[in-house]
This record gives sequence, C-alpha cells and structure tokens, in this order.
Amino acid sequence: MRLTLYTDYALRVLLYLGAREGQLCAISEIAKAYGISQNHLMKVVHDLGKTGYVRSVRGRFGGVALARPAADIRIGAVVRQTEDGFELVDCASCVIAPACGLTGALAEALSAFMAVLDGYSLADLLAKRSEMRLLLGVTV
Repeated sequence: MRLTLYTDYALRVLLYLGAREGQLCAISEIAKAYGISQNHLMKVVHDLGKTGYVRSVRGRFGGVALARPAADIRIGAVVRQTEDGFELVDCASCVIAPACGLTGALAEALSAFMAVLDGYSLADLLAKRSEMRLLLGVTV
C-alpha cells in the first residue's frame, strides 16, 4: 500500500498545525518547515478546509489552524478523504478474477490497513509534540 503525495502533505499539514494547536500558521511557514512547495500545499489546505479539518482566517494576521481538537481527527478518515481510490491492482479487467483468491486477500489486507489507521487520532501522533516543534524549527 502506498499513499499519494497529496495524502502525505495533508497529514504533514495536520501534524504541523497540531504541534501548534490553537495558533494560526501561514502556509508559507508550513512549506518552509517541510521544504516543500507552497503551491502544492495551498490546494491541500484548501481541501482540508472544505472537509472541516482546518479553518482559515484571511487577512494580514491570518493563517490556518485545526478546525477541531486533534483527538477528534481520525487518521483513517483523513486518508479516505484524501485518496482517490484504494484499488491495489486492477482485478476488474483480469480474465482470471472470478476464480482468483487475490481479490479477496487484497481486500482483507486493505481493510486491516485502514483499521489500524482508524485506531489513531492526530493527538496520538502528536505524543512527542515538543520534540516535533524542535525538529520543525517551530517556536511556541
């Protein structure tokens, strides 16, 4: 299983905002901390806002912040929201699909993968919040 770069960036944004919970952060600040494109993050943050994970404040002193407590953000839900699909292989077009056990095995594996992610909240991933702030060069 491999997640897209889009999902990776979405999770990074949430982790960054969770490390600075309650504070507004500029997208440029997040991009700089991770060394990634600000343009890529803008779409990710916009979509996270539309789905209710982040809130944005416009203006000179604006920015983005978590829209709900980190404990209420389930990682599995974020992954489902940001991934286009979870088809691991193209069984639908395969001639042996009706007799093949691979389809069921992959479905079971995907279910287990998502069940593990569903077991974690953003708060769980922020257990070492102070260490994360240091690594990101974030001041409180």
